[in-house]
Amino acid sequence: MSNSNAKGNRRERELVNAFDERGFAVMRAPASGAATDRELPDVLAGDGTVFYAVEAKSSASDPIYLTGEEVEALVYFSQNFGAKPKIGVRFDREDWYFFHPADVYQTDGGNYRVKKETAIEDGETFDDLQHHGDGDAEGNDVEDVLHAVEQGVLSPEEAASMLD
Repeated sequence: MSNSNAKGNRRERELVNAFDERGFAVMRAPASGAATDRELPDVLAGDGTVFYAVEAKSSASDPIYLTGEEVEALVYFSQNFGAKPKIGVRFDREDWYFFHPADVYQTDGGNYRVKKETAIEDGETFDDLQHHGDGDAEGNDVEDVLHAVEQGVLSPEEAASMLD
Protein backbone atom coordinates (compact mmCIF):
# COMPACT_ATOMS: atom_id res chain seq x y z
CA MET A 1 0.00 0.00 0.00
CA SER A 2 1.44 3.35 -1.00
CA ASN A 3 2.13 5.90 1.67
CA SER A 4 -0.53 8.30 0.47
CA ASN A 5 -2.99 5.42 0.51
CA ALA A 6 -2.10 4.49 4.09
CA LYS A 7 -2.47 8.13 5.05
CA GLY A 8 -5.83 8.32 3.26
CA ASN A 9 -7.00 5.27 5.20
CA ARG A 10 -5.86 6.78 8.46
CA ARG A 11 -7.67 10.01 7.66
CA GLU A 12 -10.81 8.06 6.80
CA ARG A 13 -10.65 6.23 10.13
CA GLU A 14 -10.26 9.60 11.86
CA LEU A 15 -13.38 10.80 10.06
CA VAL A 16 -15.30 7.68 11.11
CA ASN A 17 -14.18 8.13 14.74
CA ALA A 18 -15.15 11.80 14.71
CA PHE A 19 -18.69 10.92 13.55
CA ASP A 20 -18.85 8.10 16.09
CA GLU A 21 -17.83 10.39 18.97
CA ARG A 22 -20.68 12.71 18.04
CA GLY A 23 -23.28 9.98 18.34
CA PHE A 24 -23.61 9.07 14.66
CA ALA A 25 -23.91 5.48 13.50
CA VAL A 26 -21.14 5.34 10.95
CA MET A 27 -19.47 2.93 8.55
CA ARG A 28 -16.78 3.02 5.92
CA ALA A 29 -17.55 1.72 2.47
CA PRO A 30 -15.50 -1.28 1.32
CA ALA A 31 -12.36 -0.47 -0.62
CA SER A 32 -12.35 -0.34 -4.39
CA GLY A 33 -13.18 -3.52 -6.24
CA ALA A 34 -16.57 -3.51 -4.56
CA ALA A 35 -19.55 -5.32 -6.02
CA THR A 36 -20.77 -2.42 -8.12
CA ASP A 37 -19.00 -0.62 -10.95
CA ARG A 38 -20.08 2.67 -9.52
CA GLU A 39 -17.90 4.29 -6.89
CA LEU A 40 -19.31 4.17 -3.38
CA PRO A 41 -18.99 7.09 -0.97
CA ASP A 42 -16.18 6.61 1.55
CA VAL A 43 -18.27 7.03 4.68
CA LEU A 44 -21.94 6.77 5.62
CA ALA A 45 -23.11 8.43 8.82
CA GLY A 46 -26.53 8.93 10.35
CA ASP A 47 -27.94 9.96 13.70
CA GLY A 48 -31.57 8.99 13.17
CA THR A 49 -32.62 12.40 11.89
CA VAL A 50 -29.99 13.16 9.32
CA PHE A 51 -27.95 10.89 7.05
CA TYR A 52 -24.78 11.78 5.18
CA ALA A 53 -22.85 10.08 2.43
CA VAL A 54 -19.33 11.48 2.44
CA GLU A 55 -16.64 11.40 -0.21
CA ALA A 56 -13.50 12.05 1.84
CA LYS A 57 -10.30 13.59 0.50
CA SER A 58 -7.26 14.59 2.48
CA SER A 59 -4.10 16.17 1.20
CA ALA A 60 -1.02 18.05 2.27
CA SER A 61 -1.22 20.02 -0.93
CA ASP A 62 -3.65 22.78 -1.74
CA PRO A 63 -6.08 22.58 -3.53
CA ILE A 64 -7.75 19.18 -3.21
CA TYR A 65 -9.25 17.78 -6.41
CA LEU A 66 -12.05 15.27 -7.01
CA THR A 67 -13.01 13.76 -10.33
CA GLY A 68 -16.38 14.39 -11.92
CA GLU A 69 -17.06 10.63 -11.65
CA GLU A 70 -16.47 10.63 -7.89
CA VAL A 71 -18.87 13.51 -7.39
CA GLU A 72 -21.52 12.13 -9.75
CA ALA A 73 -21.38 8.74 -8.03
CA LEU A 74 -21.71 10.45 -4.64
CA VAL A 75 -24.77 12.41 -5.76
CA TYR A 76 -26.34 9.35 -7.40
CA PHE A 77 -25.80 7.16 -4.35
CA SER A 78 -27.02 9.82 -1.92
CA GLN A 79 -30.15 10.44 -3.90
CA ASN A 80 -31.06 6.75 -4.07
CA PHE A 81 -30.09 6.08 -0.48
CA GLY A 82 -31.83 9.12 0.93
CA ALA A 83 -28.66 10.68 2.31
CA LYS A 84 -27.27 14.19 2.01
CA PRO A 85 -24.16 14.15 -0.16
CA LYS A 86 -21.08 15.78 1.38
CA ILE A 87 -17.57 16.23 0.13
CA GLY A 88 -15.28 16.10 3.16
CA VAL A 89 -11.84 17.64 2.82
CA ARG A 90 -8.97 17.73 5.26
CA PHE A 91 -5.77 19.66 4.70
CA ASP A 92 -2.77 18.88 6.90
CA ARG A 93 -2.99 20.51 10.33
CA GLU A 94 -6.60 21.54 9.69
CA ASP A 95 -9.95 20.09 10.68
CA TRP A 96 -12.37 18.34 8.36
CA TYR A 97 -14.60 20.67 6.34
CA PHE A 98 -17.69 19.63 4.42
CA PHE A 99 -19.43 20.87 1.29
CA HIS A 100 -22.55 20.00 -0.65
CA PRO A 101 -21.27 18.96 -4.11
CA ALA A 102 -23.20 21.79 -5.75
CA ASP A 103 -21.19 24.30 -3.71
CA VAL A 104 -17.81 23.02 -4.86
CA TYR A 105 -15.98 24.79 -7.68
CA GLN A 106 -16.09 22.86 -10.94
CA THR A 107 -13.14 23.18 -13.31
CA ASP A 108 -13.52 23.45 -17.08
CA GLY A 109 -12.44 19.82 -17.32
CA GLY A 110 -15.39 18.73 -15.18
CA ASN A 111 -13.39 18.00 -12.04
CA TYR A 112 -14.00 19.59 -8.65
CA ARG A 113 -11.61 21.69 -6.64
CA VAL A 114 -11.51 22.84 -3.02
CA LYS A 115 -8.94 25.39 -1.91
CA LYS A 116 -7.82 25.45 1.70
CA GLU A 117 -8.91 29.06 2.27
CA THR A 118 -12.35 28.26 0.81
CA ALA A 119 -12.67 25.24 3.09
CA ILE A 120 -11.80 27.26 6.17
CA GLU A 121 -14.03 30.20 5.23
CA ASP A 122 -17.05 28.42 3.77
CA GLY A 123 -16.87 24.77 4.72
CA GLU A 124 -19.25 23.19 7.21
CA THR A 125 -17.81 21.73 10.40
CA PHE A 126 -18.95 18.68 12.36
CA ASP A 127 -21.03 21.01 14.53
CA ASP A 128 -22.84 22.25 11.43
CA LEU A 129 -23.50 18.67 10.33
CA GLN A 130 -24.89 17.76 13.74
CA HIS A 131 -27.37 20.60 13.79
CA HIS A 132 -28.25 20.45 10.15
CA GLY A 133 -31.09 18.00 10.46
CA ASP A 134 -33.23 20.55 12.29
CA GLY A 135 -36.45 21.33 10.48
CA ASP A 136 -35.30 19.90 7.17
CA ALA A 137 -37.39 16.77 6.99
CA GLU A 138 -37.23 16.62 3.20
CA GLY A 139 -33.55 15.77 3.30
CA ASN A 140 -33.09 17.87 0.18
CA ASP A 141 -32.64 21.58 0.27
CA VAL A 142 -34.51 22.89 -2.78
CA GLU A 143 -31.80 25.45 -3.40
CA ASP A 144 -29.08 22.78 -3.30
CA VAL A 145 -30.98 20.60 -5.74
CA LEU A 146 -31.63 23.43 -8.18
CA HIS A 147 -28.01 24.47 -7.93
CA ALA A 148 -26.96 20.89 -8.74
CA VAL A 149 -29.12 21.01 -11.88
CA GLU A 150 -27.59 24.32 -12.88
CA GLN A 151 -24.11 22.80 -12.42
CA GLY A 152 -25.09 19.83 -14.56
CA VAL A 153 -24.59 17.39 -11.65
CA LEU A 154 -28.26 16.38 -11.77
CA SER A 155 -30.70 16.19 -14.65
CA PRO A 156 -34.00 18.10 -14.28
CA GLU A 157 -35.79 14.72 -14.04
CA GLU A 158 -33.55 13.56 -11.19
CA ALA A 159 -34.05 16.86 -9.42
CA ALA A 160 -37.84 16.60 -9.79
CA SER A 161 -37.86 13.14 -8.22
CA MET A 162 -35.70 14.39 -5.32
CA LEU A 163 -38.10 17.21 -4.61
CA ASP A 164 -41.29 15.15 -4.80
